[in-house]
Amino acid sequence: MSDGIVTTGTILDKIITHTRKVILTAEASRPLEDLKAACESAPTTRNFVDALQREHVALSAEVKHASPSRGILIDPFDPVEIATMYAENGAAAISVLTDKEFFKGHLDYLKQIRAAVDVPLLRKDFTISSYQLYEARLAGADAVLLIVATLDDALLADLYALASELGLAALVEVHDESEMERAIQLNARLIGINNRDLRDFSVDLATSARLSELVPAGAVLVGESGIKSADDVRSLGAVHAILVGETVVTAPNRAAKLRELTTVERKA
Repeated sequence: MSDGIVTTGTILDKIITHTRKVILTAEASRPLEDLKAACESAPTTRNFVDALQREHVALSAEVKHASPSRGILIDPFDPVEIATMYAENGAAAISVLTDKEFFKGHLDYLKQIRAAVDVPLLRKDFTISSYQLYEARLAGADAVLLIVATLDDALLADLYALASELGLAALVEVHDESEMERAIQLNARLIGINNRDLRDFSVDLATSARLSELVPAGAVLVGESGIKSADDVRSLGAVHAILVGETVVTAPNRAAKLRELTTVERKA
C-alpha cells in the first residue's frame, strides 16, 4: 500500500484498519507536535536489549487481558498486580498490551505499570505510525514492536530509525525466512521470531529454531508464541529470550510458572 502498510490477508488487516482509526482519534485530541514537545523532558529509557542478555534464557512476561482467538484470559484483571508479580519472580522485562479493541489493553496500563516496577517495558501494539512511538515514549515504554509483515521496507526503516532516536528499542518481529532477511537487511539488533503462522494462527515451535540459524552474530533473538514449558524453551534453538503471555497469565500458579521459564540455560 502507498502509505507503507502491507495487507496480509489475515486478522491483522482488521487490527491495522482499526489501529488507523484509533491513531486519527488520538491525533485529533492531542496533536503530534504536542507529543514531540512533551518527549523532550521524558525520563531516560531503560536498556531493554541489555536486560534480555542473561546466562539463562531471559523472560519477557506479558500483561495480557484477552486475545482475538481465546477472548478474556483472566477476570478480574489487575495489570499492576500482574506486572509486579512478574518483576518479583524473575521476569527480565515486561510486555504490555495496549490495543483496546482486540486485546482489551490500554495505554494507561503501561503508565500505571511504569510507576510500579523498574524492569524495562515493551509497548506491545501494532505500530504503523510515528505517533505511536511518541505515545509509547511518554507512557514509559522502553521498547516497541515492529511487525515486518505489516510494514513495507521504507516505513519499517523510518519507524526503526525514529524509535532509536527516541531511545526506544525496536523488537522487529518475523515469522518466515523472507521476513528474517528483511530484518537482517535492516540491521535489527533485537529480532522476535513468532512461532505463530499469521495466515492461519497455527503454532510451530520449530520456527524459532529454524530461523535463528539465519541470524548473524550480534542480534538478540526472542522466541514468541506457543511457549508453555521449560522443554518448549529448550526446543527454540539459540534464542536469548522468550516472550510469553497466555501461558503465564492463565497459569494456576503464575509465580511457579515464571520461575520454571527462567531456569533454562542459553544455547551457544
